[in-house]
Amino acid sequence: PSPAAAHLAVVEPRPRREAAALSTARRHRWFAPAVLVLVIVGGMVGVTVRALLVLPLGGAGVHPLVVPAVPMAINLVGSLLLGVIVGALADRHPRARMFLGTGVLGGFTTYNAFAVQAVTTPSASPYVGIPLIAVSLFGGVFAALVGLAMGRRAADRPGEVEAPEEAE
Repeated sequence: PSPAAAHLAVVEPRPRREAAALSTARRHRWFAPAVLVLVIVGGMVGVTVRALLVLPLGGAGVHPLVVPAVPMAINLVGSLLLGVIVGALADRHPRARMFLGTGVLGGFTTYNAFAVQAVTTPSASPYVGIPLIAVSLFGGVFAALVGLAMGRRAADRPGEVEAPEEAE
């Protein structure tokens, strides 16, 4: 037989059962129940810590600027800590990253509060609302960059730059 025919003879179609098993393995490779539990437990920890910080400040007599400042501070601290985690752990401890980054810090930070305050605060007080939005956005990026540098330095990898698709 010709070389092309010999090549075709080697590539045989897989039996349906084997192909289905391979497809199932590929499809479920991204999902692990243990990781889901880690993220859920981490989220519970993060939400609890945020509630412990926010709830005491929600009473009467609190200055009106405290209300938008607290979520902004939480998000800035969360951005810094996420940068530290990603910088220090890189791809070496994926479960720890899922627990700490996605779980704990995902529960700790609060985008929905930021989004609501980004709409309501500028309409009530543009001199407070516009800087609040700018500090939250640019400060969060800056805090994450500082955190990445701190984490890499702590892990003794100061010059390593992680590709964006690997930083998830």
